[in-house]
Amino acid sequence: MSVDWSWISDHTGDLTTLALAHLQAALTAVLLGLAVSLPLAVIAHRVRPLRGFLLGLSNVLFTVPSIAVFVLLLPVSGLTRTTTVIGLTIYTLVVLLRNTVEGLDSVPARTKEAAKAMGARPLRTLLTVELPLALPVIMAGVRIATVMAISLVSVATYIGDGGLGQLFTDGFQRNFPTPVIVGIVLTLLLALVADAALVTLQYVLTPWTRRQKQGA
Repeated sequence: MSVDWSWISDHTGDLTTLALAHLQAALTAVLLGLAVSLPLAVIAHRVRPLRGFLLGLSNVLFTVPSIAVFVLLLPVSGLTRTTTVIGLTIYTLVVLLRNTVEGLDSVPARTKEAAKAMGARPLRTLLTVELPLALPVIMAGVRIATVMAISLVSVATYIGDGGLGQLFTDGFQRNFPTPVIVGIVLTLLLALVADAALVTLQYVLTPWTRRQKQGA
């Protein structure tokens, strides 16, 4: 299976546009997923009777085929980028919600009790103690959700979106492998770059973990 390098050089601009649109859709979905999952995770962590329901609901949503989700959203948001982002956001919830709950659960009880003894209110304890200490686990979920979203964007090709997924459709329809190969490579590169960026961000945001390793 050979690659037509002249086709790639002739379509550099289009490939860049598709890659940026692909990445934008995935990152928007992850950010929205975080915005939804963080408050739900706090509720699930603090109101134990709701924990099973919220985690179970996210698992049920995750089992719905991605194409079916996009089709179900069409009457609501139509053939737009909004449909893609909403569908992807739903899929990120199962990872983000579970990891955030697990991260909050991992915070030692005595640490929270110490903050309370110092007069910190529950919201301040959450923002300054619990979430920072839970950040490594939360970031692990963000990394998984981001890579997953980048891989799923291509499915939205069936509703007229899909970013780099359009290259797959074009290549299959014309029996021309170059767009398919380029689409796969660019998708992998986006996932690798995004994951590396998140690892760097976590490194910057959690300096205490480095001090713990140095002291071990």
